[in-house]
Amino acid sequence: MRCGNWTKNVAPGVMAAVLVSGCSGAGNRPELPPAQFVAAREGPGEEYVIGPLDSLQIFVWRNPELSAKVQVRPDGRITTPLIADMPAVGKTPSMLADDMKIALGEYIKDPIVSVIVENFSGTFSQQIRVVGATEKPASLPYRANMTLLDAMIAVGGMSEFAAGNRARLVRFDRNTGKQTEFGLRINSLLKNGDTSANVRLAPGDVIIIPQSAF
Repeated sequence: MRCGNWTKNVAPGVMAAVLVSGCSGAGNRPELPPAQFVAAREGPGEEYVIGPLDSLQIFVWRNPELSAKVQVRPDGRITTPLIADMPAVGKTPSMLADDMKIALGEYIKDPIVSVIVENFSGTFSQQIRVVGATEKPASLPYRANMTLLDAMIAVGGMSEFAAGNRARLVRFDRNTGKQTEFGLRINSLLKNGDTSANVRLAPGDVIIIPQSAF
């Protein structure tokens, strides 16, 4: 809701109610603490989990005929020489390498396997999804130290009629199994340069941007 000169003609009690309900931006949702535009100290994120459509380089030391470059199928599995339908989704590269060592151990002695992820898609639990009134809704691979500003740049900002200060962030806590919604102030961040509106994102976050009513 836009708050303008029309408020002069509204009764004080009604105006107060409108201001609280319509102009408060995030409403009653809690807000996340602000994040710096550039992290004071860069650090690694959570260990990467392989997702569907990731491209993997499988290297078997001293056995080039068993090495391969493969893409994880939509069903989450890969096929390499001597190994058919190996589950890959949900594993870290080191976990997949360990499983492949066991499988190849039936054919060669003490195989040494390395798995390198070349093109990243990640699982849904590691993506940042931005939907609603944005220029190009998208699923973005999560990057360590990623912020709201990074995500909005990646999707080209908001559409003309977006109500950015009524946007919300949905976050699922895997430890508790609960989902929480937080208020976002994207208008304040992008249009007013309010640094306190920039927040740190987490893997699996969903950003929902509604349209303005008028």
